[in-house]
Parts: sequence; C-alpha cells; structure tokens
Amino acid sequence: MKRTLLCASALALGAGSAMAGGLDRSGQSVLAIFDANNTTSVSFGHVMPSVTGEDAAGNDYDVGEDYQQYGFSYTNQINEQFNYSLIFDQPYGADVDPFDKLAVIDYGDCFFDFGRPETVPDAIEEHATNIISQGPGLLTLGGDHFIAWPLLKAHVKKHGKPLSLLHFDAHSDTWEDEEGRIDHGTMFWHAAKEGLIDPAHSVQIGLRTTNDDTLGFNIFDGPFVHRQGIDVVVEETRKILGDRPVYLSFDIDCLDPSYAPGTGTPVCGGLTTNQAIQILRGLIGINLIGMDLVEVAPAYDVGDITSLA
Repeated sequence: MKRTLLCASALALGAGSAMAGGLDRSGQSVLAIFDANNTTSVSFGHVMPSVTGEDAAGNDYDVGEDYQQYGFSYTNQINEQFNYSLIFDQPYGADVDPFDKLAVIDYGDCFFDFGRPETVPDAIEEHATNIISQGPGLLTLGGDHFIAWPLLKAHVKKHGKPLSLLHFDAHSDTWEDEEGRIDHGTMFWHAAKEGLIDPAHSVQIGLRTTNDDTLGFNIFDGPFVHRQGIDVVVEETRKILGDRPVYLSFDIDCLDPSYAPGTGTPVCGGLTTNQAIQILRGLIGINLIGMDLVEVAPAYDVGDITSLA
C-alpha cells in the first residue's frame, strides 16, 4: 500500500486521534479502502467478521463537477504514490507509524448506474454505512467533492448529529442550491441546512474564493494561514472543535496549484504541502470520526505532482 504525504499525515491523525470511535485500542485496528467508483475510502477500527484481510473498493464519480471532470485514473495514481513514497518508513516527523496500529483492507467497489445519477448519493451512503456500522472509521479518497454529503449522512447514523466539520478547501462549497441537485460546490450548504453539521463549531481552512454567505462557519482563509502561521491556525481550530465528533473533508485544491495542479478547479494563493501536513499533525488528538481527500484529477497534472502530495 503506497502512502502520499497528505494521506500518511491523515492516517497518523486518525491513528493518534479518536478515529477508532472509542473501540478498545488493545486490539489491531482495520484500515479498509473503499472506492465508490470515484471514491476510494479507508476505514479504521477493529477487524469485524465481514471486514477482514486486505480488500479495496472504487468510485469514479464526477457528475457533479462543474469545470474540469476527472476521468477514472485518479485512484490508481493516488495508490501508486501512496505505496512508493513511504513504504519502508513511518511518515517523516510523525510520532507514530499508522501502519503499526492499522491493518489495511481494500474494501472493493461501490457500484452505481451512471445513467441514473440521482441514485448515486444513496449508493455511496449505503456502502459507507455498511463499513462504518461494523466498527471502523472511514477515510475516503476520491474525485468529485459532492460525495462528502452522502458520507456525512452515513457518519451521522452512527455518531449522531450535528457533527463538526473540519474543511480544507479553496472554496466554501456552501453556495445556495435547490433540493435534489448534485453539485460539488453546494453539498455543505445542504449538510448545514439538514443539520448534519454545526457551522458554529466547524472550521474551513484555506478558502480563497468569494461567498458572501458564510452560513456561520469559522473561516481561516488562505491569506490568514500565510499571515498568521500554522501554530495559530492549529490553536484556534482546536478551540472551536473542542471534543466534539469531527468529520474531516480535504479538497486537494486547498493546496496551491504549484503543489497540486491535478484538480478540477485550481485557485492560486493556496497552502503549501508542508503547511497542510503540519496543520493536520498539529490536530492529532481531536475526536476524529471520519475523513475524505477529494477532487484529485491526475489528467490535468503531467508530472504526478498532485498524487505525490
């Protein structure tokens, strides 16, 4: 299993936080990878009867993408770098190697009918629920960010609502929408309106596009991160999240295009890879119950820089 720097930091965050959902830490934990055909997911928890061995799943969903679509190669690109960069050692600078604590499962595909896009959210929610209900937490790697909405619905079934959202992105993804639409820029508007997440106890980091209606989210935009620094962002984020259950959603376009050009809607002025890694590591210990890394589009990256990040 290959590990990119951000993925490794996310896994360390999960291994060092409450990602196992309060399960007994004395047993071996499970890392299950599920790909909802544009969504690869990774879950943490104890080995359950139907979640054993090393399995994987896939999701190449990008119907909600409104600029550049992803194609179906990003999952393989992520996994190639995920395996190579840190295959022999624990993540540099990390206190723990997550693979010392986590067994790895590649959970198989989440199938859906591309001809019926209205059925996709329910298919992803059902597949994620099946994994989460057996004990593991879940890390999802994918394309279209819209998948965060059904993933949040699946996590709420286990952990209750509202959850706190920790959101890394160039965009707020809270633009007002209509009921029933599928769009990668509105899913957190839906989630907030449905009470899945609590904006007052949620944090958005790295934003650098305009949306006048913040819905009450706490925002540390790109200029704030560059000006105030990593330690301030970590300290303020910890205060806001407290010990509440936290879902982490990381859009790769939070990073500056010079670090992650392979994405659908790149915006200049973003975080460096190091800033993102250090913020994630600084948040180890929060009550993390699930996470995703999305909007990766290798077709727009000639040098595999994005999947390496």
